[in-house]
Amino acid sequence: MGQTCVIDVDEDNCSLCSICSSVCPFDALEVDEEKGRLILDVEKCQVCGLCYSACPASAINLLYYEPDSLLAYLERRMGETGLKTLALVCRGVSPPPSGKVRDFLAKQGFEDYILIRVPCVGRIPLEFYLRALRMGVERIIVVQCDEDYCRFKDGSDVSRKRLTLLSYVLRELGFGEDTILCYTNPMKAVYITENCVGCGKCAFICPYDAITLQPGGTPTIDLDSCVGCGVCAVVCPHQAIQLEGYEYDVVSTLIHEYASMIKTRPSILVFICQWSEFTALDRVKNGLYNEKTAVIEIPCLKGLDPAWIVEALYSGFDGVLVIACPEEKCKLERGTEIAERNVEDVLSILEKLGLMGRFQIYRLTPIYLNQFDSMLREFSDKLSGIAGR
Repeated sequence: MGQTCVIDVDEDNCSLCSICSSVCPFDALEVDEEKGRLILDVEKCQVCGLCYSACPASAINLLYYEPDSLLAYLERRMGETGLKTLALVCRGVSPPPSGKVRDFLAKQGFEDYILIRVPCVGRIPLEFYLRALRMGVERIIVVQCDEDYCRFKDGSDVSRKRLTLLSYVLRELGFGEDTILCYTNPMKAVYITENCVGCGKCAFICPYDAITLQPGGTPTIDLDSCVGCGVCAVVCPHQAIQLEGYEYDVVSTLIHEYASMIKTRPSILVFICQWSEFTALDRVKNGLYNEKTAVIEIPCLKGLDPAWIVEALYSGFDGVLVIACPEEKCKLERGTEIAERNVEDVLSILEKLGLMGRFQIYRLTPIYLNQFDSMLREFSDKLSGIAGR
């Protein structure tokens, strides 16, 4: 059975205007002048959705996060809650474990709203905002990544420009200036001075030169350069640097909490890079994907602390599965290189502990549907085989 691609081009609607290819950050779209058709290279596509939101003829189709499904969810939640404020948030600034984005919005004065997380706010067309306002939404809050560090390169920039235009149009139509509000609130590294021993590992490993070691040995973090990849937190031997929203103790507590919730075997904890899988993460409720699977979302494989894997296996999980992006589609500098080093450390530890068969890593891209479920079944069967020996 072939794989179902989540994006396709409707050639009957396509006018070959080239708008989609001009906005694609990954050169996945090209107009073939000789054949008179738009060519989509699915191997290059990262499903950012910018082409979809930019197409003036609705010639590009997406199987998820399109306006109809988002608006249906919004309408249902409005009916359930009576709320008329929508918070549309980029996945990269809203780690589920910590409630960070809710804390941020509370500081801006927003307590009650309907929250929708999407892989990139740049994929949301203006049509969605207009239809949401027509449904009765009174305020839309958009929280996105820094433009210089958008995981999809141009998503935040595209979103800002669209929202600026939309706000101008809405004001002309009589809407208030606060109808559309846009904020940036990226994850950042947090430095805990009293824990630091001045080893310099964080400054050495940072791919973005965001950490500088001072003469006294303590680091300085340039928050404007930090993208929140989490690798500094992984190499720090004393937890003096941690990633906001993914602090070691926060994730550790979740591991034990989820282990106590699962009663069906084989029990599995899945760490999923938030850019390698979309739909599975949306189906997670209170940390659980199904009766025997718990999920913890991470910003990148290189931010996965090997100690969490060992801790999960000793906390009651039968196995740990890691879902990460393929090397060529990693969205962070040196992500795969550093992650592979961490994985080697994990395998070395597990081999010494006799736990090798209980850990698996898969590379996944959101371009195809239902890959996650297939991999999860495969790993579950493998664990069942180990238990039956």
